[in-house]
Amino acid sequence: MKRKGKYEPGDFVLHVKRSTAGLGLFAGGPIPKGACIIEYKGRTISKEEEYTSNSLYLFEVNARMTIDGKPRVNKAGYINHSCRPNAEPEIRNRRVFIMARRAIKEGEELTYDYGKDYWNDHIKPHGCRCMKCKV
Repeated sequence: MKRKGKYEPGDFVLHVKRSTAGLGLFAGGPIPKGACIIEYKGRTISKEEEYTSNSLYLFEVNARMTIDGKPRVNKAGYINHSCRPNAEPEIRNRRVFIMARRAIKEGEELTYDYGKDYWNDHIKPHGCRCMKCKV
């Protein structure tokens, strides 16, 4: 069996289903700690377009590059925010990979922290709906 590189998504079964924050992405089987789960994909947009875009799926890769990962073209776009996430994004060679922070169980929703700016602009005004904050 060929060993996958650190930044090569595994062949994990992932399901889009209803979650506490709308639709979410769920593990269809166990995912080991440290595994590369999925790549955040989408159209690269300019800084100017970033400021005029209505998309909520913008992922800033660096000061000059942002990915617009609207969910229909990007399954990773269904991953919701959590204040206690089980995954985290890692940027490598201008690409964004979602990595498991810990072992993830079958049926568990995948989450990562969207960051302070997104939280202040889009989550805080409406209240956080992640599992940590709902309990």
